[in-house]
Amino acid sequence: MATWKIDPAHSEIEFKVKHLMITNVTGHFGTYDATMTASKEDFSDADIQFEADVNSISTKNTQRDEHLKSPDFFDGASHPKVTFKSTAVVKKDAETFVLKGDLTIRGTTKPVELNVEYNGITVDPYGQTKAGFELTGKINRKDFGLSWSATTEAGGLVVSDEVRLALAVQMVKQA
Repeated sequence: MATWKIDPAHSEIEFKVKHLMITNVTGHFGTYDATMTASKEDFSDADIQFEADVNSISTKNTQRDEHLKSPDFFDGASHPKVTFKSTAVVKKDAETFVLKGDLTIRGTTKPVELNVEYNGITVDPYGQTKAGFELTGKINRKDFGLSWSATTEAGGLVVSDEVRLALAVQMVKQA
């Protein structure tokens, strides 16, 4: 059984939400941790646990970030972590998987599926074995109690319900 830890210096945890239904706002979490254990070299039996610090959220706009941390959205004071725990890995082929798991946001846990692209393994210049993955998926923010909404004068939504997830992850094999 091998244990892998996320390399935060070489990973990105991002989300995209339509704003005014015409452009995307991209946000990311700056502080997070993930551990993966697997006994198979193709990671088809991987067990993954992930958590992100709500108070590390950034959308390049301080006022919006504070609103996202507030009870209107993530409620970071009461629910400081977003967590994910895998329940299954479905191998489609050598490079693609579906990762199933339980995502918890704001104290609400729902099953989610993420598409995973496995980008391979390499040894870095420092002798560390690293594996690269890209994960994508979609959730409905209202399923997790992030129900704040507003409409424009024309009746359009300010923020879409659909949130697209995009994670570029480098995992480091532990000795």
